[in-house]
Amino acid sequence: MNFKELVKSNRTCRRYDGRPVSRQELLDLVDLVRYAPCGKNKQALRFDLVADEESKAKVFENIFWAGYLKDWPGPVEGERPGGYILLFEDSNYGRCMTEDVGIAAQTIALGARAEGKAVCIFGAYKEKEIKEALGLGDNLKLVLLIAVGYPLEEVVIDDVHEGDDIKYYRDQDQVHHVPKIVTEDLLVKK
Repeated sequence: MNFKELVKSNRTCRRYDGRPVSRQELLDLVDLVRYAPCGKNKQALRFDLVADEESKAKVFENIFWAGYLKDWPGPVEGERPGGYILLFEDSNYGRCMTEDVGIAAQTIALGARAEGKAVCIFGAYKEKEIKEALGLGDNLKLVLLIAVGYPLEEVVIDDVHEGDDIKYYRDQDQVHHVPKIVTEDLLVKK
């Protein structure tokens, strides 16, 4: 698949087929970040890989799954992520640059998609509870959490115009629709 097809297929996934993702597979995704650009070449991000069943369950119960799907608490047993990658700012290495977090997350997402996996990138979670459950120190500030797995759900992009409703939703067949503003409407000068 060409790069545009890869980007278009890289949709947030909230339901997975239940297959585990190994620690090595997660490590391989983090290894991609090592080669990505970062501001001032600081390389201040640090990562934790969660692949064992007990730790995955602890992480799962402390994340918020879908803000627009008010009646959906998250994937049921058997449809949960195969693993998680947690991104941290480590006070021992200084503050990471905001853009580095985005570059790292997108690199992981595209790497996962290229392997037939999908991710859900979370900014909504209970940091204190996750760090306690995983035995992580106070020097670490959780900046993003990425669920990784093999996609179960179908996700489609719906073209909308500026001012249209952009809330994602599921239809009666459980197809996940993601409205995206058409390119022309994103330009400040038309």
